[in-house]
Amino acid sequence: KSTGKENKITITNDKGRLTKEEVDRMVAEAEKYKQEDEAQKGKIESKNGLENYCFSMRNSIEEEKIKAALSEEDKKTIDDKITETLKWLEEHQEGEKEEYDEKQKELEGVANPIMMKAYQAAGGAPGAGGMPGGMPGGMPGGMPGGFPGAPGGGAPPAGTQGNAGPSVEEVD
Repeated sequence: KSTGKENKITITNDKGRLTKEEVDRMVAEAEKYKQEDEAQKGKIESKNGLENYCFSMRNSIEEEKIKAALSEEDKKTIDDKITETLKWLEEHQEGEKEEYDEKQKELEGVANPIMMKAYQAAGGAPGAGGMPGGMPGGMPGGMPGGFPGAPGGGAPPAGTQGNAGPSVEEVD
């Protein structure tokens, strides 16, 4: 049974909520800083890539097969360049993406010819362009530019089929 009484209660909860203007302002700020964030992301990726390359290269020259194929002079040349690059990295924590990329190219310019010679001496498959046993820890993003002068080194250019290994075909 009902008494017939009726109470109308309206509850509004505006406390702690964002207004439409605040939401719009936040979205506009996010758009505004998007480019800065992308630039920062690129810078961090380049810095990390350079650091990873240094440590991967250092691990490579310590591998038994490679160590045996490297002369002490070559090993020292690479190790000194790695040490110099890591020291530079510590001193340039806020460097620009281009600086990190340039330093990596510089290190690759010293290390790649020596490492190619070592891989060939260590009995790497001719034209394989890869590292015996693989790169310790892998190469994030692959080997930038491959190994210069390596026959068949690096990935095939985009849009072309490499004739080594299986191929994947898309079927509808």
